[in-house]
Amino acid sequence: EEKRIREFYQSRGLDRVTQPSGDDTVGGDPMGLPYSTFDHSRAHYFRYDEHVSLCLEKLSSSKDKSKAVLQQKYVRCSVRAQIRHLRRVLCHRLGLSLQHVQILFDNEPLPDHMTMKQLWLSRWFGKPAPLLLHYSIKDKRR
Repeated sequence: EEKRIREFYQSRGLDRVTQPSGDDTVGGDPMGLPYSTFDHSRAHYFRYDEHVSLCLEKLSSSKDKSKAVLQQKYVRCSVRAQIRHLRRVLCHRLGLSLQHVQILFDNEPLPDHMTMKQLWLSRWFGKPAPLLLHYSIKDKRR
């Protein structure tokens, strides 16, 4: 059992936390809670996150048929990813600056700080994957 516990903590980059013996506060905080050290070099921050599948389609308008369209419109990302991250990737893939690309859901612009999980739960819950988002490219003249 001890071996399994040790392997569990080692696989997550943690030192095993033991309960302090009442009057011993050395190695803990003044409230008596033990400290836990975390080895950031062995951590996988987003590896075990839930993922969401997205479909990014260009918002069609009659005048801009020749503008850039994504080659791969399906994306899978962490639920912690924000609209700003998606927008930056989209701008990079299309070769445009941030102020020229906007991400929309049902023709409504999405705020940059919204996460994919917030978006999924508030607007797509109960519908089949992938979540459908549109992007629009603003004219560079404006």
